[in-house]
Amino acid sequence: DVKLLTVQVDRLAQWWRSGLLCIGDAAHAMSPVGGVGINLALQDAVAAANVLAAPLSQGPVGVEELRRVQRRRELPTRITQWLQVMIQRRVIARILGGTAPLTPPLPLRLLARFALLRRIPARLIGIGIRPEHLRSPVRRTSA
Repeated sequence: DVKLLTVQVDRLAQWWRSGLLCIGDAAHAMSPVGGVGINLALQDAVAAANVLAAPLSQGPVGVEELRRVQRRRELPTRITQWLQVMIQRRVIARILGGTAPLTPPLPLRLLARFALLRRIPARLIGIGIRPEHLRSPVRRTSA
């Protein structure tokens, strides 16, 4: 049997509850377009570590700290999902449906024409809209 993959771009309105924080696919389902889902999940994890490491070292965290993680990561998630939906609707669906001319859409033609612009999609896919860098102190324990 052959099954079709059902793709649904979605996200929780609230990524947290007392004692729980959802990140990655648990917080926001991504389209496979661009293969960026893992990048967002890793950046969510880094943002969570940066926000929560110090408070967790003092004990359980409150909902305000959990809320801060969502506030930090929600805009990059929304923008990335919007871009995925636009690519799906304006490029992929038209090609698969046979309704698209075989000429690339204007943004792709501009990328092909101007080498400097080609870095933009590579940066968005590879690094993301809001890159996260680990700032939390790492405490080593002896084995």
